[in-house]
Amino acid sequence: MLIEFSVTNFRSFREKQTFSMAAVPRLGKKGNVFKPDVKGEKKTPNLLKIAAIYGPNASGKSNLIKALGIIQSLLKHKTSELLPVAPFRFDPSLADQPSRFEFHFIVHGQRYEFMLAATQERIIEEQLVSYPKGKETLLYKRQYIASREVYVFGETLEGGEVLHEAWRNLTSSRMLFIYQAVTNSSDELQQLKIPYLWLDMHVRTIPRNMSNLTKAALSIGSGNPSLNFEKHISSFLNEIDVPISNIQFEVEDNSEKRNEPVRLGDNSNSNPIISSRNTNELDELTATFTHTTALGDAKFDFSEESDGTKNLIGFSLPWHLMGIKQSPLQVLIIDELDSSLHPKIVACLIEKLLKFDPPVQLIFTTHDTHLMDTKLLRRDQYWLTERDMNGATQLRSIHDFDGRESEDVEKRYYEGRYRGLPILRKG
Repeated sequence: MLIEFSVTNFRSFREKQTFSMAAVPRLGKKGNVFKPDVKGEKKTPNLLKIAAIYGPNASGKSNLIKALGIIQSLLKHKTSELLPVAPFRFDPSLADQPSRFEFHFIVHGQRYEFMLAATQERIIEEQLVSYPKGKETLLYKRQYIASREVYVFGETLEGGEVLHEAWRNLTSSRMLFIYQAVTNSSDELQQLKIPYLWLDMHVRTIPRNMSNLTKAALSIGSGNPSLNFEKHISSFLNEIDVPISNIQFEVEDNSEKRNEPVRLGDNSNSNPIISSRNTNELDELTATFTHTTALGDAKFDFSEESDGTKNLIGFSLPWHLMGIKQSPLQVLIIDELDSSLHPKIVACLIEKLLKFDPPVQLIFTTHDTHLMDTKLLRRDQYWLTERDMNGATQLRSIHDFDGRESEDVEKRYYEGRYRGLPILRKG
């Protein structure tokens, strides 16, 4: 589970900004927080299940989502390409400085801190620290100093000197060391694999365009009849008043096409890796949706469905994963959750997620202030982005501002009490 995340010198972020999922003590709505299981530590704070991020257009909300998804971006990029980072462009002194990212999280009952610094040309620094029973323990540190790579391996790091040196030699300047170490080690070595899988699979970021996720959901449904995933999709849609009672798939049979796996979990935790058609082949898939009304049924092609319904079909996939015990998906991060969705549907989804057991975390950006009026969330679950006079993103929790727990958050937001509103010029 995510405790906090910090970003520095990345896109609209200039100085270090920290986003926290640590709950503020003595606030109400106890069902909105949970106590993480951390072995040997008694002072670990409760964590928030949900956080909503508000702010004007171009204030940095999407850049925060990109920063949170930096690990997945690095793992997908080709080593021949420049790394997907960019410094804050309004300050010339930062042009050659690396972007920095820090993840503080909990997995398998232990705290970790992962730090990464990189320019477009190369990784400058990478470090992983664990906290067994609360004691800070360096696992490894990698730095680019004076035109050479310097590695420090912790005394407790598994594998031994020969294997450590092999991992080091396999790691190029644009590649994560933790990725090479996990990829080139046996299943018995779990010390780096556990935090790596959290960074790679337990956290998932979704851009505002859910088209790829929708393709994945339909591809899984068509490629794995035994899963009855289409029933899950229709059930999910029915719960939020989208009257689709049945989904049928027809796929062109082409045995020469190569199937590719869609990863839903990690084999080490007995979660399925479900074989599915490549989502690029969705054009060959015909999906028919049966809508049921008081007058009877009518069938519609996927292309005839609304953008909101298409987004919900995509969202049904991570929603399904979050509801599975032992699921690898623990933190879901969405840019503009309210895109093409009615505010009451968004509120309904949040209300349902707060009841998930085991708990999961949802972080999303939105312009929908209706959520502020629902009394579903606490003051520390609302975050704001705004640009300062230098064009840099400032990130704050509403709880950082004076106020009562019972105050009308939406009203005070529109009054500018928390700032984070667009400045509109008349004339």
